[in-house]
Amino acid sequence: MLGLVMTFALFLAACGSNNSAGGGQDNPAETAGSANTSSSGGDSAAGDKLTIAVVPKLVGIPYFNASEAGAVKAGEELGVNVIYTGPTQADAAQQVKVIEDLISKQVDAIAVAPNDAAALTPVLKKAKDAGILVMDWDTHADRSVVELSVNQIDNQMFGEHIIDRLVEHMGDSGEYAIVTGGLSASNLNTWIDFGQSYAKEKYPNLKLVTERIPSDEKQQVAYQKTLEILKAYPDLKGIAAYSTVAPLGAAQAVQEKGLQNTVAVVGTALPTDSGPFLEDGSLDVAVLWDPAKLGYLTVYLAKELLEGRAVTDGMDVPNVGKITVASDGITVVMGPPSDFTKDNYKDFDF
Repeated sequence: MLGLVMTFALFLAACGSNNSAGGGQDNPAETAGSANTSSSGGDSAAGDKLTIAVVPKLVGIPYFNASEAGAVKAGEELGVNVIYTGPTQADAAQQVKVIEDLISKQVDAIAVAPNDAAALTPVLKKAKDAGILVMDWDTHADRSVVELSVNQIDNQMFGEHIIDRLVEHMGDSGEYAIVTGGLSASNLNTWIDFGQSYAKEKYPNLKLVTERIPSDEKQQVAYQKTLEILKAYPDLKGIAAYSTVAPLGAAQAVQEKGLQNTVAVVGTALPTDSGPFLEDGSLDVAVLWDPAKLGYLTVYLAKELLEGRAVTDGMDVPNVGKITVASDGITVVMGPPSDFTKDNYKDFDF
């Protein structure tokens, strides 16, 4: 009997050991992940890889989707972990929450395109105090809290260029309107301000019929607002539209009203999205740069700084080209803008 009892006890002990090895806990790899986040280059907790967070104004629109593709590509090619995450609406309060979460994850760098620069200053200071590298890209943040500011183009040149293209298609006199993304977006306001100063000096016979009209970064809102403008100002000859969806909404309204030969529309839009409107003349020209290159450049420069290397004027960046660094040592300019027209938009894949 004693022998039988001891044998049975040993059998139970063996079964218990096998069960605890196979089913005691969930597989962590099956539960990893976070909402509204795209990442590349491996897990941020894996080894000593740098983790660079890129925060757009919002996720889900073509422009920032293209920027995301560039940022993710940089992460894969440079061997860093890239977290691309942002709010679903162009809202500063939501961006603050996103950045708070990134601070808690102890990322190495945060590059943000602010919806409202002033609203983000406190949380960016918090990130900086936590030892996180803080940069802005696409849109300026408070200069006192950023180590580097990654700009698509020279703002003054870009603002003046848009006015020149508008005049090319509507003439150098007459009524025009401005449709923008958000009234607190510093990059859009900067381009508009430079353009307005330039227009008053070079084209004094242009008449701005109303204050800049916000579209909340939504094509449908830009479309509705443009319909209202066209009704209120029947002699309107041109529309300058800022943000990558505003020109599409403005062109959609002009298209619907059959005013392609009456009202010129020029704006900052992606060539692929602009195609249908460029084809029928409801959008005369789209002016932009390659947002995928901007995403790539942002991650590349963040890695350079994190690894102790200086960002210098004339630096040749893979997949981007030579960049310009201003005398302040903070402002980086990727390059000149491109004009997308009916004749060339098919040559581009973004």
